[in-house]
Amino acid sequence: MSGSYDESAAAAEETTDSFWEVGNYKRTVKRIDDGHRLCNDLMSCVHERAKIEKSYAQQLTDWSKRWRQLIEKGPQYGSLERAWGAIMTEADKVSELHQEVKNSLLNDDFEKVKNWQKDAYHKQIMGGFKEAKEAEDGFRKAQKPWAKKLKELETAKKAYHLACKEEKLAMTREANSKADQSNTPEQQKKLQDKVEKCKQDVQKTQEKYEKVLDELNKCTPQYIESMEQVFEQCQQFEEKRLIFLKEVLLDIKRHLNLAESSSYANVYQELEQTIRLSDAQEDLRWFRSTSGPGMPMNWPQFEVRLGKPLAGLFWQAPHQSSQSSHDRGHTYSAEWSDDEGSNSFNASEANGGTNPFDEEPAGKGVRVRALYDYDGQEQDELSFKAGDELTKLGEEDEQGWCKGRLDNGQLGLYPANYVEAI
Repeated sequence: MSGSYDESAAAAEETTDSFWEVGNYKRTVKRIDDGHRLCNDLMSCVHERAKIEKSYAQQLTDWSKRWRQLIEKGPQYGSLERAWGAIMTEADKVSELHQEVKNSLLNDDFEKVKNWQKDAYHKQIMGGFKEAKEAEDGFRKAQKPWAKKLKELETAKKAYHLACKEEKLAMTREANSKADQSNTPEQQKKLQDKVEKCKQDVQKTQEKYEKVLDELNKCTPQYIESMEQVFEQCQQFEEKRLIFLKEVLLDIKRHLNLAESSSYANVYQELEQTIRLSDAQEDLRWFRSTSGPGMPMNWPQFEVRLGKPLAGLFWQAPHQSSQSSHDRGHTYSAEWSDDEGSNSFNASEANGGTNPFDEEPAGKGVRVRALYDYDGQEQDELSFKAGDELTKLGEEDEQGWCKGRLDNGQLGLYPANYVEAI
């Protein structure tokens, strides 16, 4: 036998998944199609996140509206009410920021990927993309000469292995015939001739096999160079996609990361400032003066005359602009009616039909400022708003009233504890 031949080894030919195997360039071509699909996937990803941002922003707005109304109508008052309400303001502002995130994702990032994809991939009438078709054609052209030689090599190898197999079989038959005494010399001669012919076939096919292998090896460098060239073009195309999508992901990160937004930081700075400005002692003082022992009161006293004190028996608690939402709509008032309700006493008659203030000198008095709103209940009472200034024309009487003059010249009475000296 011209060479040892292992039939089992020949049957179990090694198969590889190498790029250099015929047709294995298709994975590189498929990567181009995958790149287009990945752009679609990223756009879908961004679109879904934008929907989440929109939904969250709406939920914050709805939550803020609901709780702002509950707080305004609830019993909380004063600076703590404002601090609590600041949480709702934070929600409104954060909602606006998340709306901006949604807009950035759709108007910037989504559109950026969409436009790049349109410029990078060009669909063909017959289907597929021009870029993938060009890569496919390039690889096929580069591989064609080498693949042709490889096919010849496979044929030569198959013929050589078959010749070796026949040679081995012929030699086995010849050896067996020598041990068999029944075989004639002519039969022995035939078997020997068969062995000789098989050896010649082995030699012939081996030479052919080696020749084709040598030719294949000679064209392999050109094959490698051509395939590398087409592959590098695909690499450059893919590099552009990878770099672009990295930039887009960084843009998305920048839009999503509100922690880096100065507007976002300002929201919580303002929130903290508002909360820290709440003052428990201030709220307690306010409640004491509007709903507690600090409220004004016309205590019952012995009346020498039933002039102004009668009118003063009907009074209303002051209402400040800072009144809590709980107190809005509720008037903390107390009314008393004189038991002698049938008394038709007239104040002007008691004074002889004259106004006791008509003779007050214009330049006399002390300037005071109103602490609360007051609406006169009688014709001889003054009406003013909190913050208005007027002139005090006399000291407080035993009923808690003072004489005063407004800046427009009107004279009248007002509760002494409704003003403070300037």
